[in-house]
Amino acid sequence: MTWLLVLLAAVAAVLLLPPLRRVLLTRSIFAVYKKLLPAMSQTEKEALEAGTVWWEGELFSGTPNWQKLLDYPQPKLTAAEQSFLDNECEALCAMVSDWDTTQVHHDLAPEAWNYVKENGFLGMIIPRRYGGLEFSAYAHSAVVQKLSTHCSAAAVSVMVPNSLGPAELLLHYGTEEQKNHYLPRLAKGLEIPAFALTNPHAGSDAASIPDTGIVCKGMWQGKEVVGMRGTWDKRYITLGPICTILGLAFRLHDPQNLLGKRGDKSSDDLGITCALVPTDHPGVNIGRRHFPLNAAFQNGPNSGKDVFMPLDWIIGGPAMAGQGWRMLMECLAAGRAISLPSSNTGMAKLAVRATGGYARVRSQFKTAIGRFEGIEEPLARMGGNTYMMDAARTMTAGAIDLGEKPSVVSAIVKYHVTERARQVVNDAMDILGGKGICLGPNNFMGRAYQQIPVAITVEGANILTRSLIIFGQGAIRSHPYVLTEMAAARNPDAAQGLRDFDKALFSHLWFIWTRGFRSWSMAFTGSNFGAAPAGVAPETRRYYQQLTRFSAAFAFLADVSMFVMGGDLKRKEKLSARLGDILSLLYLCSATLKRYEAEGRQAADAPLLHWAVWDAMFKMQNAFEGVISNYPNRFIAALLHWYIFPLGRPYEVPSDLLGHEVAKLLIEPSATRDRLTEGMYVPRDEMDAVGVIELALEATLAAEPIEARLRAAEKAGRVGAGDAATMLRHAQEAGILSAAEVAVVLRRNVLRDKAIAVDDFAQDFSAERAGAPKALRRAA
Repeated sequence: MTWLLVLLAAVAAVLLLPPLRRVLLTRSIFAVYKKLLPAMSQTEKEALEAGTVWWEGELFSGTPNWQKLLDYPQPKLTAAEQSFLDNECEALCAMVSDWDTTQVHHDLAPEAWNYVKENGFLGMIIPRRYGGLEFSAYAHSAVVQKLSTHCSAAAVSVMVPNSLGPAELLLHYGTEEQKNHYLPRLAKGLEIPAFALTNPHAGSDAASIPDTGIVCKGMWQGKEVVGMRGTWDKRYITLGPICTILGLAFRLHDPQNLLGKRGDKSSDDLGITCALVPTDHPGVNIGRRHFPLNAAFQNGPNSGKDVFMPLDWIIGGPAMAGQGWRMLMECLAAGRAISLPSSNTGMAKLAVRATGGYARVRSQFKTAIGRFEGIEEPLARMGGNTYMMDAARTMTAGAIDLGEKPSVVSAIVKYHVTERARQVVNDAMDILGGKGICLGPNNFMGRAYQQIPVAITVEGANILTRSLIIFGQGAIRSHPYVLTEMAAARNPDAAQGLRDFDKALFSHLWFIWTRGFRSWSMAFTGSNFGAAPAGVAPETRRYYQQLTRFSAAFAFLADVSMFVMGGDLKRKEKLSARLGDILSLLYLCSATLKRYEAEGRQAADAPLLHWAVWDAMFKMQNAFEGVISNYPNRFIAALLHWYIFPLGRPYEVPSDLLGHEVAKLLIEPSATRDRLTEGMYVPRDEMDAVGVIELALEATLAAEPIEARLRAAEKAGRVGAGDAATMLRHAQEAGILSAAEVAVVLRRNVLRDKAIAVDDFAQDFSAERAGAPKALRRAA
């Protein structure tokens, strides 16, 4: 026993006395760690350090502070922002349509472009002192969302100048002279901006762009000056074919060291640089267009060869030469967190409202199709997914307004909102059937279905985002200790690096142990003793407890995976993707719970909440299982399974009964349906594809009880058989229905026929080729 106590004391001395521990233990570990740590390029380092860590840091901690989440202020529109949505946005929507932009103009109509420019749509993020609207991120999101519910070309044309582009970069890095010259012109629509990053040989791997600028002397305005001679080849550039000012990213080289920035470096590569290039400058080639899946927004290639440019065209001036990648990474998070999540949430709201209404108006076998269980299933997915998408959009835009630049969160919402939008649109198309596949002005979903892959592809392709970015960046950026350990290993002061590494390492080891125990104990007790924030809705309390369990399990699994696989985890893209799924679903559930509280715990909305969270937790469980089942070390896998699921898998898919409750909410007017689709463009116009469904839905609900009486009279033999018009006439003559009631049913029939009508055209589509403003519509 004495010797055992001596041994324990010796171990304790090593572990608890940092100076002794560093000499006997940490120094050797530190040396191995530095050898195993993969080299990191400057662009990788800048990407990792860009942005801020927000709520995802709490989720990585394994003990999320739910009260902190609920205390984040809910974003709200100012009176001016709300007025802009209610007036200018409504007016723009009324001027455009997906059919006219894609089939007639192949762009926004000239009058629509003028309206966009004159009313400040291109300057929403520009401060008022420069003539812009100075809208919040939440207002910017709301504008993009509303336009996306009606016309994709309008949404994209407004969205791009207000996300990653010249205005955003100028605001953060431009010289005062650049700001004073360009920002007022951008705000007034006197300049059309575009930003050119993607090269044919550098798409997802944007940091490897081969486009170059060579620092040299040349003639500018009659004088020899030091400038840059640029050569580039870009593609997929939105607004590129019509832009007047091109934000250009290229790699700047200074072979003669004319800028004096090379120092002791042997390489002449100063790094990626961003410049503003007027497109009327000699040598700049723009104008040709891509044709992205019948979308009408302007998008195309541009190029230049040996184009001489003065140094003061660099954004931020010569001092910012070589700083372009950092600039892009710091600005990308905000733009990516707003643009695609907003546009795809708008698309989902369009699908939910219009398809839900259609499913009540359209009848087969004398029953509204929305009442069939086969239709209820996709309707439930549409409602639950849209509720969660809008929650994530709102919470993330609110984070931007709080001053955050959440790079990991922006990747989460970009990937998961666009993927859910794809599911929502596909479900809508399945329900619409033949109406969905026949294009024309009466088809509200066809163009969205065609163009959904565009959102999946741009601003970081979804496969890349899921496999490499969400967990790959999140594990380093959001983890409480990993970035500190990496920084310690790269510290030129070896002694200080060892001290920092020692402190972080043993804090990290304690973190793993506590999160592992927490994961197991909460799983073993069914999370019943987990903490939930005080005062939350009773119906959501268990969700907070269960999500805390999953947060602890995720923190434990992520750390064990990093220790077991080390740098190989980066190459295990399938495992990394599933770990990213867990983090993402934790974030989406957090946003959904926050939404329910912020909106006043609307009891009628509870089915949407329950379906969304339950579905996400089931998918989270599957992601855990997917990691463990494919773990390269089977012994560790067995231990992980015992730690995380000691009593088996507790979660199932949302029940059919719950799905039935969600589907009912989508097929009849209600405050819940309005909240679910809040912010979309809903015209009350029989000649509009969505407007006629709204009117037909109201008429259908008014006609249903009248038709029920008519069917009862028919069964009783009081009304003879015949077509609908004949039966109505007989019912009125027999005093069963009043003239007013007959008029209600007849009006419903007219609106129903318009709502379910499918467009048809001349045999050779000649009217469309001639540029007819509207296709002929004929009610079925």
